[in-house]
Amino acid sequence: MADRFNTTAGWALFSGLVALGLASISAHHFRADKENRPEKMGYEIAGVAKGGAGAGEAPFEALLATADAAKGEEAFKKCASCHTIAQGGANGIGPNLYAVLGDAIGQGRGGFAFSDALKKKGGKWDWKALNDWLKSPRTFADGTKMTFAGIEDGQERANLMAYLNKQGSNLPLPPVPAVAAAAGGAAAAAAKPGDPVHGAEVFKKCSACHALAGANGIGPTLGKIVGDDIGKGRGGFAFSDALAKKGGKWDEASLDKWLANPREFAAGTKMTFAGLENAQDRADVIAYLKAN
Repeated sequence: MADRFNTTAGWALFSGLVALGLASISAHHFRADKENRPEKMGYEIAGVAKGGAGAGEAPFEALLATADAAKGEEAFKKCASCHTIAQGGANGIGPNLYAVLGDAIGQGRGGFAFSDALKKKGGKWDWKALNDWLKSPRTFADGTKMTFAGIEDGQERANLMAYLNKQGSNLPLPPVPAVAAAAGGAAAAAAKPGDPVHGAEVFKKCSACHALAGANGIGPTLGKIVGDDIGKGRGGFAFSDALAKKGGKWDEASLDKWLANPREFAAGTKMTFAGLENAQDRADVIAYLKAN
């Protein structure tokens, strides 16, 4: 009897030690403060950023400088189930968004019932506020009724803002921060000598408004533009005051800055093209213009 008791007690003690060891190993492996996420999450949670997302993202002002409103219109389809955007459109689950940029935050919009969190926010829907809101509505206004998790990708947000701005707001783009501008200048310096053949291909983006010869169109003709006065001549073209007052000549440096970001080069310009982000494309277009 004593032997059987001792055997049973021994097995019980052994089982307990095994269980304790497994619990310790499990706790060590799955501890709550473990540094690294699993290589692949079991499922994604709406609004939770993927590991490393957003790291090194360019300032939203720089992203806006190259934003594509047509892509923004596509991005707006995510919003269309709750928002209308046509002038005079009715509010839905969310408010009508016509001319929203520059409007007061959480006010107006045809008497839409905004959450207290948004009404108390104050300020205007400027570029920064709208970027922050689109990135994470709940972070921007804790307690908002907005259920959309937000848009993680900075360029998609910039495209969407560019589209919204064209729907009745038409605010000037914000200046690109000096750090981003300096990075753009470094990229320009690194560009290879311009290729006029490729420049002719890139110039097709300009040809809807500009020709190299003949009558002016939406924009002035650009034949023999290199070395010409900035904002003058061109067959009497009606330049904006911003460009007419700029002064100087269209040399390679000024053309590069203009092509990179027309609004930054001359705030108030009538030029609607956001600019060419790629330094080599700009160098190639300038080479093409020099040849014509």
